[in-house]
Amino acid sequence: MKLALIAHDHKKDAMVELATEFAPFLKTCTLMATGTTGGRLRSEAGLEHVECLLSGPLGGDLQIGARLAMGEVDGVIFLRDPMTPQPHEPDINALVRACDVHNIPCATNAAGARVMLEAWAFPG
Repeated sequence: MKLALIAHDHKKDAMVELATEFAPFLKTCTLMATGTTGGRLRSEAGLEHVECLLSGPLGGDLQIGARLAMGEVDGVIFLRDPMTPQPHEPDINALVRACDVHNIPCATNAAGARVMLEAWAFPG
């Protein structure tokens, strides 16, 4: 399974917590993440194999969207901060839209991410 993990600044702690909780499953996946999120997942959640792309504002969301369109992403966990304006909001919307267009599961909050990860980690 190829997963993309993204978190806005105020959601990075929640992403690390989620990744730590599901680390045994995530270690079996091919993981990609935007810059700082990926670095924190490596250092704090023990996911050394996370591929770190550019940060979101520098084009990381677009990099993930391109891979998604090429069939290289099976699921997206994007912990968004709805209370803080994001300067790269068009990129964020494009990525979420790409998930819809290509029918890729996308969780935008910790509760949805937990449901997705539980379904994949413990099928049946």
